[in-house]
Amino acid sequence: MKRFKFPTISLPRIRFPQIHFSFSLPFRKTGLILGAINTFILVALGSTGLLISYINPIPHITPYIPIHIATELFDSVVYLQANLAFTIGISVGLITIGLLLHAANFKAWWNTIRATPMAVVRAPINFYRKLTVWRDWIFAKIEYLNSESEKWKRAFNIVKSPYSFLRMMGLSPQMAIGLLAVGGTAGTGVVVNETVLADRSFSNGDSGIYAAPAQNPSPTLEQEMAWRKENKGDNTLRIVLGSTPVREIKIENVSVGTVYSNSTVPSSAYTPASGDAATSTPVLIGGTVISGGTSTYLEIGELILEKSRCTYLSFDNTTAHTINVIGNASDGQSINQTPGTSRMRAIGGGHHQAEAMVTSGGSYDRIHIDAPTTAVNGKIGKLTLSNLYTEGGACVFDRMKIGTLTIELNEIGAGDGFATKEFKINQSVTAANWNVSDNVEVTITAPAETLTNE
Repeated sequence: MKRFKFPTISLPRIRFPQIHFSFSLPFRKTGLILGAINTFILVALGSTGLLISYINPIPHITPYIPIHIATELFDSVVYLQANLAFTIGISVGLITIGLLLHAANFKAWWNTIRATPMAVVRAPINFYRKLTVWRDWIFAKIEYLNSESEKWKRAFNIVKSPYSFLRMMGLSPQMAIGLLAVGGTAGTGVVVNETVLADRSFSNGDSGIYAAPAQNPSPTLEQEMAWRKENKGDNTLRIVLGSTPVREIKIENVSVGTVYSNSTVPSSAYTPASGDAATSTPVLIGGTVISGGTSTYLEIGELILEKSRCTYLSFDNTTAHTINVIGNASDGQSINQTPGTSRMRAIGGGHHQAEAMVTSGGSYDRIHIDAPTTAVNGKIGKLTLSNLYTEGGACVFDRMKIGTLTIELNEIGAGDGFATKEFKINQSVTAANWNVSDNVEVTITAPAETLTNE
């Protein structure tokens, strides 16, 4: 027997409205009303106190109040007027507190007042932080420009690298340019030859007469001194010093004189003050004896002659504060340590001092640094001659005033025995301090003509 199932009836759910009881609005209104009453009372009391400070109202209200109350009020007013500062302070305080309670939350006002001293203290720090933002922005731009400049400099060095390589191999500037022009090194040699190497310059190792501190030869001096007029193949590197001091002159890794084929030392001979025989000078550094004028000197803060090879080496007419002669080997030597009183010396020139003149590599008939203008001494902060390989005459240093002179690790000799003194520091050279050590006499012959300049 089957059971009877009654049909299910789904009744709709009845949602009763939720009733929220909030008492915040009446309480808020009550708080505002009480705050207004409090503000009124405080401002009224403060205003009354200020009024009493200047006017005694008791005589005006005496007819309307009992006499004993009027007497007590009179005594109170007299006390308040007698203590005027106290009365005014209390009155102003009541008015201020009332207005603060009416205008905004007292806690917020108090936090603002309490934070004011620290805000004053932190103001310089906040200003500095804002300033550093601008500083960092400027430095970022400067660093970007410097990096771009370095990239362009590196690009030009890459462009001229074939030329630098040929100069390092001992070729003259003219030979290097000629090979680049003929060989057409990757198409860039012609560009370099027409732009970077178009003009002769000291930094590129080109011969010529340079008016320090100019980087290019002086056409005027070359015309006045008849450069190459008598000797068409003259390949002299000459620096003429005038009134402008030069911060540094550096010549290194060069061959001078007859060490390479088809080269000649200029025919003009130099006669030393020591009375030695006249000699040709592949290297001549010093002042000038001017006939009919005032002879000149080279004033040098520091002179370094190192790691060089000379057939003869001599120093004359020189005063220095300190002379260091260390580790030189020569085929006969004569070092006269003559005492002197020369001062310590440095060459400055401020904003008008010339920058450095530096050249590395190259072959020359002669290196000549002098001051040929009457009564005008040449001035050099630092003169460095390093790895000079010379032959065909003497390396002569004459007429100089030096702070520190260093002659170190040089080889001098012509292979004619120790009796002939190829390395000489004559008696006309004086110094306040001498440091002479580890100099030896050994057999050293003149270099052979093993190099080529063609």
